[in-house]
Parts: sequence; C-alpha cells; structure tokens
Amino acid sequence: MMINLFDDSAWTSLRPLSFTRPVADLRIGILTIAQKWEKHLGAESGFLTITYLAQKFRLLSGAELFINGSICPDEQLLEAITNLKDGQCLKKDDLIIAYKTNTGDLDIHITAKLQAIPYPGDFIRVSVPEDIFRFNDIELRKDFTLLTKGRSSVALSNTNTFIGDNIFAEEGASAECSSFNSLNGPIYLGNNASVWEGCHIRGSFALCHDSQIKMGAKIYGQTTIGPYSRVGGEINNAVIWGYSSKGHEGYLGNAVMGQWCNIGADSNNSNLKNNYAEVRLWDYEKENFRKTGLQFCGLIMADHAKCGINTMFNTGTVAGVSANIFGPGFPRNFIPDFAWGGAQGFEVYSLNKMFETAVKVYERRNLEFNTIEQDILTQVFEDTKTYRHF
Repeated sequence: MMINLFDDSAWTSLRPLSFTRPVADLRIGILTIAQKWEKHLGAESGFLTITYLAQKFRLLSGAELFINGSICPDEQLLEAITNLKDGQCLKKDDLIIAYKTNTGDLDIHITAKLQAIPYPGDFIRVSVPEDIFRFNDIELRKDFTLLTKGRSSVALSNTNTFIGDNIFAEEGASAECSSFNSLNGPIYLGNNASVWEGCHIRGSFALCHDSQIKMGAKIYGQTTIGPYSRVGGEINNAVIWGYSSKGHEGYLGNAVMGQWCNIGADSNNSNLKNNYAEVRLWDYEKENFRKTGLQFCGLIMADHAKCGINTMFNTGTVAGVSANIFGPGFPRNFIPDFAWGGAQGFEVYSLNKMFETAVKVYERRNLEFNTIEQDILTQVFEDTKTYRHF
C-alpha cells in the first residue's frame, strides 16, 4: 500500500517548526506522524508539500490514498479512511481528513469534485507548535501500545529500581543504577538507547534509538527524546526531535526542540510567567504574538538553532531556524530565523557562516550536509528576511 501525506494550512501555522519539513515529519509521541500512518496501514508514505521541500520529501506518484499530514491516527479514524472508495473525501466540517482518487491528479483542490463523507468523531490534530508538547502524552501512550503489542521487553540491569512494570526496552537498550517510575505512564527505551547512572525517570517517557541520558538527569513525564540525541539536567513535558543535544544541567520544560539543535550548559527556559498569566507565542502569519490558552508554555526551538552557556529564555520564547543565541540577560521572546546574538542585540547569521557549522555538525554523525539541505535552508533564509529587523 502507498499513501501520500499532504500539507494544509497547518504547515503555515506550525512555522518555524515546519520551515524545514512537511507537517507529517513532525515527531509527537514516539514516532513521527508519517511513521504512525505507515505502521498502522502497513504502508509506504510520500509527501505532498511545499515546492522547496519536495526535493527531500518526495511524493509517491502511484499512491491513490491521500491523508492530512497534521492528523494523528486512531482506530476509529483508521476504519473510516480504509473504507474510503475511489472518488470519496473524508471531512470533519470544512477540514479535509483524507481522500481517495485514481485520476492521477495530485492537486489537493481535486477534493472539491469528490463525494464528501462526513466524519463524526474527534482526533488529534497538530496545528500550532505548542500542540507538540500539549498532546505528547496522548500520542506517546498510543505509540507505546502500537510498538509493543504482542512483544516482550529485553531485561534491564538489576542495579536499577523499577516502580511499576509498564516499561519496554528494545534490543541493545541499557540502563544502570537508575530509577524508572511507570505508575503514571509507560516508559519506552529504543534500540541502543542508554541511561547512565543515577538518573530518575517518570512516565510517560520515550528515549528513542541511539540516544543517551547522562548521569544524574531528572526526566519528568510527557517527554520524548528523539533518536541520536544526548540529554542531561532537568526535563519536563518536552519533545526533542532528534540529532540534538541538551547535555548539561539546566531546565527544559513545556518545550519543543528541533533537529540539529544544541543547548549550552546551565541554560534554562521559563515555562510559567511570574503573574501566572496566559502565555502568548509569536505567530509568523500575523507577525505578532497570539494567545495560546496555556499557563505553562516554555521554548519552541526550530532546526539548527543553538544557544551558548547560561542562556535564559523567557516564558513562551520562539527561536527560529538556525538562530544562534548567546550572552547575558533575557533575549526577546521571538528570536528570528538566522539571528546571531542575544539580549544585547542581534545581527544576521550569514548562510556561509551557518553552512560551515552545519558541515561540522553533520560530520560528527557521519552524515553529509548536502546540497539538498543547503537549498532548503537557503530558501528559509530568503523567506524569513522580513522578520529580521536588526
């Protein structure tokens, strides 16, 4: 089976997280949205996305089933989608959930010509950045069930303390002299994931493959650490997508951290305002701040963003793609893409300078920072000029 996951208006409202990927490539729970659909349907997936991303995230030309990439699957929704016939479109009010067509027409506007099938149920849809950590607990539990059903965990060392038995470790996972409390949610350790000595972890929690938790870390529930990452310090209700590091002391909470990011030692984000007021986040479309409806909201950090040691992030800070933050004081709540500096002021982080760093970062993972990655970041640099008022 082949499917294509299409972007709709959620791609726009999820910026800066979506500048470098289709919405279905966002990680929430243990898996990305695309991986969820692939596993549930036993399918290969492609992406119907914005032009400059299509060179990396390719469309499957032979697919007849198209699914909204911002929507996470559940059993009721899966049944409704698999029952779609050619020429039908599943909708929730005005929202297109999925459609099926064998005409070869890849334009989403074809849905106006299809038979509308109303969907009566509810589902998780990711449409703004804070949805990633807000719905992470729900999706983590669903993914845990999907990945572990009918399987047995590998045994972990008896030097650990286990409170509850809702824990699953994949082949190659290891942990020593740490505590795991799964009474309030499941704990998942991926292939070759490693928990170093003296860590305290509460579920729900996922440590994806080839990632490490450093000694003495304190990890609270509703948290996901993506693949090839290394973390330490204190983390609560945060999602780190992968290939990123928060390796030292400091607090990260109610937060999203993209790929190829690094947080320096003793850096912290606030997730609650001193007056307990509702948190506002930068909105790229409005070019202003919008209300989130949340009292707890920390840091949204897009791909390739980095900060130096002792960085202090205000409640509800958005750091754009390739932002590089350092220095004393609190930087502004919106740090534009390709900004270089801190509370004392910013300048433009030039593409050439950024590319030099990216080459070294990729080399550490034995990967190539190729022309496709460069082209995507070049386009993001051009598209975000309007936000850099330095």
